[in-house]
Parts: sequence; C-alpha cells; structure tokens
Amino acid sequence: MPGPCRAPFFDREGTQPVSEGQPLEGIAPSAGRLVRAAGINSLGNVASRVMGLLREAVIAATFGASGATSAFDAVSGVPKMVYELLVGGMLSAALVPVLSEYAPPADPPATPEEETARTRKRAELNEVLSVLLSLGGLIFLLVTAILELGAPWIATILVGGFDRALLATATLLVRLIVPSIIIYGLSGLLQAYHYANQHFVYPAMGAPAHNLGVIIAVVLLARRLDVASLSIGIVVAALTQFLVQLPGLRGVRLAWRLDWRHPVVRRVLGLYAPVVLSIVIQNIGIVIDRNLASRTVNEAITWMAKATFLIQLPLGLVSMAISLAVLPTLSQMDAREALEAFKRTFSRGLRLVLVLIIPAAVGLAVLGRPIIALIFEHGAFTPADSLGTWRALRLYLIGLPFAAIDLPLIFAFYAQKDTLTPVIVGIIAVVIYLIVGPTLAFALGWGYLGLVMANSAQLAAHALIMLVLFRRRFGSLRGYGVLRATGQALLGSLPLAAISWGALRALEPIVPGGFAGEVLLVGLCGGAGALGYVLAMRALHMEEWEMLQRALTGRWRRKVA
Repeated sequence: MPGPCRAPFFDREGTQPVSEGQPLEGIAPSAGRLVRAAGINSLGNVASRVMGLLREAVIAATFGASGATSAFDAVSGVPKMVYELLVGGMLSAALVPVLSEYAPPADPPATPEEETARTRKRAELNEVLSVLLSLGGLIFLLVTAILELGAPWIATILVGGFDRALLATATLLVRLIVPSIIIYGLSGLLQAYHYANQHFVYPAMGAPAHNLGVIIAVVLLARRLDVASLSIGIVVAALTQFLVQLPGLRGVRLAWRLDWRHPVVRRVLGLYAPVVLSIVIQNIGIVIDRNLASRTVNEAITWMAKATFLIQLPLGLVSMAISLAVLPTLSQMDAREALEAFKRTFSRGLRLVLVLIIPAAVGLAVLGRPIIALIFEHGAFTPADSLGTWRALRLYLIGLPFAAIDLPLIFAFYAQKDTLTPVIVGIIAVVIYLIVGPTLAFALGWGYLGLVMANSAQLAAHALIMLVLFRRRFGSLRGYGVLRATGQALLGSLPLAAISWGALRALEPIVPGGFAGEVLLVGLCGGAGALGYVLAMRALHMEEWEMLQRALTGRWRRKVA
C-alpha cells in the first residue's frame, strides 16, 4: 500500500502567526519562497531516493523474488506500523504543531527582552524534549518486548498463507527486526524537535544514512546469514539514521523525566487521539493486504513492494516535499481570520504538486518496464519478476495522482488542528479497500493484481472525499488556478508520452544490452520526454513553470554571486 515518504527537508519561511486585524498582505509566502522551500525538501529526498534506488537494486540482485523475500517484505512493515502508531502519525498531526509553539523564533533577537524570551522558550522546549524522550523510550522498550514474545503469532497474521518453513523464516525475521522500533521511535522524536526549530538538515541526512545502513549490512552479511541479513540491516539502518541527528542537539540539556502530567503530553495526546483510530484501521488494512497477497503466489508481496517503491519516488520528491514546505505557514494561520491567505498558500502548493506529479505518472506509465529492468533485473531478480512488478505498477499508477493531492489536503486540516476529519475519511477508504480487494483478487480471479487495484480505489476515494470536505470547510478553490493547472499539466503530458514512447520504440532495438544500455535507454527516452513537457509548459505559459524557473534561476544566481 503506497504511502508518503520520510526525510523531509525544508527551511524557515519567515512568516508570523496571523493576529486579529492584521492585514493579509504578506502573510502567505511568495510563490518563489514556496518553490525554494519545496526545492530544498526535494534535495533531501533526492539524496534519500538515490540511496534507496541503490538499496533496492542491491537487495533485488542479491535475493531476487521468492517466498523468503516476500516474508521479509511483509515483516519489514512491523517497525513501520508500530512507528506510525506511536510517533509517525503524531509528527504532522500533533508533535510539530505543538512543539512549534515552544520553539524560539528563528529571527535573531533585536532587544534584550527578546533575548530573554528566546532563552526561556529554548529552556521550555528542552524540557519538553526530555519528557518526550523519557516517556517514549519506556513505551518503545515495552512494545518491543511484547513483539519479541509474540513473533510467531505476528508471522501467522502477516503471511498466514505461507507454508510452515516460510512461517518459521518470517518468525525469525520478526525477532531480528523489532529492536529497530526503539531506535526509530527516539529518532522520530528528534525529528519533531528539529522540525519545531525549523532545522531540517539533520532529518534529511538521516534518510540517506538509513538506506546506506541497509546496503552495508546486505553486502557484508548476505552470504553468511542469507535473508536474515535484511532484518539486521534494518536495525543498522535505524541506528545510522538516529546517530546523524545527534549533532543537532548541541547545547541541549536533557534529563530523565517521566512526567505523564506535563501539559505538552496532554496537548499532543488530545490532538493525536482521533488519529490513532485511523492508523489502527490503516494498519489492519495493510496486514490484511499482505495476508491476502500471501494466498496468491509466493512472490506477490515482493512484486507489490517493488512497484510501491517506484510509486513512492515521485510522492516523496513532489507531494511530501511541497506539502511540508506549506505546512509551517498553514499551521501559523487561522483560516477563520485569514481564509484568503490560507487558500492562496494551499492552492500554490496543490498546483505545484499537480504540474509535477501528472507528468511523473505519465512517464512511469510509458517507461515503467525499462525502469524496472534497470533498477531490479540483475542477479537473482529475473525477467519474470520484472513482469510481475510491471503489472502491479500499471495499476498502482491509477492511484498515484490521487495520493499526491491527498497529502496536502490532509495537511490543510492538520494545520487547523483538525485531526478527526482525515481519520473518518481514512476509515471509509480502508473499508472500500476491504470490500474491493477480496472481490477482485479471489471472487473475480485477479489474484494479487486485484489487491493492487483495490489500493488505487482506496487512494482515489480518500482524495476525492477530502476534496469535497475541504470545499465545505474552506470554500471553493475556483479562481485559484487549480483546474487550469490540472488541464495544462494533462495537455503538456501528451507530448511527453508521445516522445517517450516514440523514443522507446526507436531505440530499444538498437541500444546494446547490459546495464550501460539500460541506463542509456531510460536516460534518453526519459530526458526526451521531460524536454517535451518543459517545452509544452513554456508554450502554454504555465504560471507554475515560471514559478519554478524564477526560483531555480534565482538560487543559481545567488550561488554564482
């Protein structure tokens, strides 16, 4: 089930909270600043995704696709699900908005009074971090101990369709991987602290370090430990991600404080309480998805995981980066008093998502097969595995644009301290999946592809419902250029598709085989298609292209100067 990616990276927008009677002009960030912030996010994601591509290529070449790799792909979701339940779901919904209120301003103090206030707020934030790390560490330790004891039952729940040998493998993998929960949890709390201070280079460094940890473990341990090296690699990866964030704590004084009654604990739990149900429901959907997939073919979970990885690339580079660039500004606005500025900021982010994600989806639809061969089809990963992955990718692509616009919609509600609405919508979407998935997979005989199609239906339903609720809550986005940007992105993607497809048909018979030939084929076809889209954007006089161009040329000129 595709989802948002980690390791966002953005800098401070410089905006201030809206107060009653304050003029709206200048509150929403300029288009250029928004694009630059999103660009900085993407730089962090690019580093992570490059290392992620290498990680997936190494794993695919070493282990291929089998029942054992499917067992790992299912088990690897256990730390992720627990992390989302205990910390990850809190980040945007509760931790960042609440901790941002404790964080000192980024701008340097102008008076001694401001310096005193700044020192006081920094001390309060350090106290809050101590409380969260103390309470969180204790909870993570207890949860890990419970999961270690329950490993056989967890394996059965996740991959109950496997035979006894594969269930034993899955049990071992669970026991090896669950200690990473402690490290992930503490790392997530540090991320929230850095986000609150608008210092996001450390979380951004953590994501590439995480992928590097997996690669090193596989390279060093695969021959000795076989697939068990993957679970150990996750623990190593979690540790490297945690360690690279520690330099950001210079000057922070931490203490052991098990203060359950601290005001920040009540506030965070109050905002997060509605989200818990949504995450539980989503995790139940993921567990059912993997259990059902284990009852199709042994390789299905691995094929679906590889296709999901490709879907998450544009989601992380585009949707997550832009959404996190907009979130701090939206969080500082009261939509009841600054509705126009709120919608203007939100619509800018949404338009940028649309004009970048639509061509990305079209490009993957045309070039998905050679991209899969380039990244995965080496060593133990066979052409049959590539075909299984490609079939899944085609159906996942239906849901990609909906997943992309869904994230900024969810963040818009989170920014206004409304965590309940996305929860209700999430439950409805999971119910849709649970109805459509088994029907397509087993009643109609689609197998694992029925589960993939059900996931796209779930994403589409969630985004469309959120869009309707956004309109009811904040009003229509008519006049903000969203429909225009969508139409222009679709129109501009036509030459991208035609050029990429034509180049693929012309070059595939003549490009030499091997890795170098695959790089050349994907690079030439993808580059030609991207150039076609850029030319189409210019011909259509797309405002978003001008925003991107001004931001990029402005940054380049500053670097040169």
